Amino acid sequence: MADETNGRPLPATGWAVLGLLSFGEELSGYDLKKWSDRSLGFFYWSPSFSQIYSELKRLEKAGYASSRTVTPESGARDKRVYRITGEGMAAVREWAREAPVDPLVLKHGPMLRLWLGHLLEPGQMRELLLQQQEFAETMRLRAIADEADGAGGAGGAGGAGDAGAAYPALTLKWAERYYASERDLAAAALADIDALAAGRGERP
Repeated sequence: MADETNGRPLPATGWAVLGLLSFGEELSGYDLKKWSDRSLGFFYWSPSFSQIYSELKRLEKAGYASSRTVTPESGARDKRVYRITGEGMAAVREWAREAPVDPLVLKHGPMLRLWLGHLLEPGQMRELLLQQQEFAETMRLRAIADEADGAGGAGGAGGAGDAGAAYPALTLKWAERYYASERDLAAAALADIDALAAGRGERP
């Protein structure tokens, strides 16, 4: 599989950046960061600026991406923009089709605290779960807003057309449903805590 650059495997961050470029947009590092925050950040992770620029250099060296310097008409300073190459498109297509999918690893801070609930002060677990509810609802609303803005694909600019934007839009819909589930699970855990406290004759 074409997953190596100079004899070393391309890291997941590299495939993510190349995947962003696969929608056909010519994007700057800033554009890639903004778009990853509104897409990858909902279900995987959003690379930092330093990670993005590091991977762009790696992709260029591998021949998977090319770049050029452009001068904005507004008179702002020059910027470098990147585009996927034919070799890069072939590599990311092969990776998406054939690379093993990593199993889901759940690292859930609120659940870990719930497991250690016997060590917390009264009411502290409730506060943590209420914060989780609020966080999940905020993320759910963000996913809805970004889906409405078309931020899931083609950097929100629609450059990949309807076919290219359809699957990223479905990913945002999944994120909306996922965070709704997280919100509801936190509410259910709060009810469980209240029932546990009532059974012990304690105040919730």
